[in-house]
Amino acid sequence: MKKWSAIRHKLEKEYLAKSLCGHIQYFVTTYSYSPDHVGRAAICLNGKEILKGSYYNQWSKAEFYPHDEKYESRMEKVYPFMDEVAMNLGLFDQQSFYEAFYEFNNQSIEESLASENLLIKIFALLDRRVGKRRLIKMKSEMLKESKVIQLFYHIRIEAENIS
Repeated sequence: MKKWSAIRHKLEKEYLAKSLCGHIQYFVTTYSYSPDHVGRAAICLNGKEILKGSYYNQWSKAEFYPHDEKYESRMEKVYPFMDEVAMNLGLFDQQSFYEAFYEFNNQSIEESLASENLLIKIFALLDRRVGKRRLIKMKSEMLKESKVIQLFYHIRIEAENIS
């Protein structure tokens, strides 16, 4: 699956929970006039970008990465280390989004929910294969998750009318 339209169709029509259809939109673009064909990606809720990243941010904000035990791994990987720091700084681009989708598309929902790549975990939280009972069971473990994961969990439980 190489075309964005096919990937978007799978994410929004085949995987997305029915309660979120029409509310969640995925956006990816590549700037064809850019020398490296770089681009950006976003997840929108009712037309508003709630998670976004771009190739430019990877380089302009790289200095903001904390110099912790993950720093070397972040600097050496071709695609950014998709943890909370990367999400908050928008340090991902369309290629990171594609890579996350391919991994998500080729593994079980359980593996996706346990993934260290937060984009994959977001795709899984919004997935129709995660039902209301599982969402309710996940409530206590969501308290330990990053704020971005908690945000998408909250979006999902609101859409499902779970209190």
